[in-house]
Amino acid sequence: MSFVSKFKSYFALDDEYEYKDEVMEEEEAERKVVKSAKQQQPASAGNNTNQNIVSLQSVQKSSKVVLLEPRAYAEAQEVADHLKNRRAVVVNLQRIQHDQGKRIIDFLSGTVYAISGDIQKIGTDIFLCTPDNVDVSGNITGFAAEEEYEEARW
Repeated sequence: MSFVSKFKSYFALDDEYEYKDEVMEEEEAERKVVKSAKQQQPASAGNNTNQNIVSLQSVQKSSKVVLLEPRAYAEAQEVADHLKNRRAVVVNLQRIQHDQGKRIIDFLSGTVYAISGDIQKIGTDIFLCTPDNVDVSGNITGFAAEEEYEEARW
């Protein structure tokens, strides 16, 4: 840029010149992006210019749902470990004493809160605990007799 063109651009006397500079800078940036994309493209891709291709390595392989039926409060840590490893857990508390079941649910509620997950009751003494990477939609409705039983138990 010469002194005159700098002077004109400083005082906005040459709007057309500024526009040309902006266009040239945008085109240069676009060329750099295209060049870097071509360099990052794997050799096996060949001449394929489709930019919507996703690497299979970036896709999560599979999700797990773990079914557990704890027999004692000491097994609640196993459920928490599965949640920390980002697995959904279905916990069946039908074969455990009521007071121990309450303690397990209290422990799991704290764990789920700490990992920003969710805990839902999906049946009589059955709970679904999910980490933040799992979204659960929908509701399960129970029978009227089960609802009365649930209110008395939990």
